[in-house]
Amino acid sequence: MDGTEPRLVDDFTRHLVSQLRAYNGQRLPTARMRLRAAIHHGPVELADNGLAGAAVVNTARLLSSRHLYDALKADEGADLVLLLSDDVYRSTVAGGHTTLSPTDFRRVTVREKEYEADAWLRVPGRGARPVSPGWSGADPSRPPLGDGPEGGMVRHDYRGERINVNNFSAPVDLRGGVVGFGSTDG
Repeated sequence: MDGTEPRLVDDFTRHLVSQLRAYNGQRLPTARMRLRAAIHHGPVELADNGLAGAAVVNTARLLSSRHLYDALKADEGADLVLLLSDDVYRSTVAGGHTTLSPTDFRRVTVREKEYEADAWLRVPGRGARPVSPGWSGADPSRPPLGDGPEGGMVRHDYRGERINVNNFSAPVDLRGGVVGFGSTDG
């Protein structure tokens, strides 16, 4: 956690949705690009075929989740569906370090191969509606870019006075150490 995780969950996702919307606006409906995304964090190691480690495997399990496929199938208008691991959700959204609201997410249980964990599903611009047959995802009361708290106006307020970031300029051995964050107001 180096302070960029809230930006990845919030800004990057918002910009990805915007770019997908622009790209897809120039395509026939059958040629649209629709993406599944999963965000998790943890240590990784270089391997012959890229990266390895439990965090890589867990992210792949989240990305393979049936919940993402079902959300895309249930909402033909969605360009992106997002799944956050429970740790990422708690440290960013629930911790109040993004402009996103916890009500924009729905808790799901991901069961893929040997992996089982809670995760948090979001269809940007659609809210946290249950994914069920016949659900269109469309909400005419929300503006098309209604991810921001002002109905489309994006805030970049990360409650900076409550964030404590440690930057390390050299390798640090944190075995046995505790790294985290909190706030003075609980």
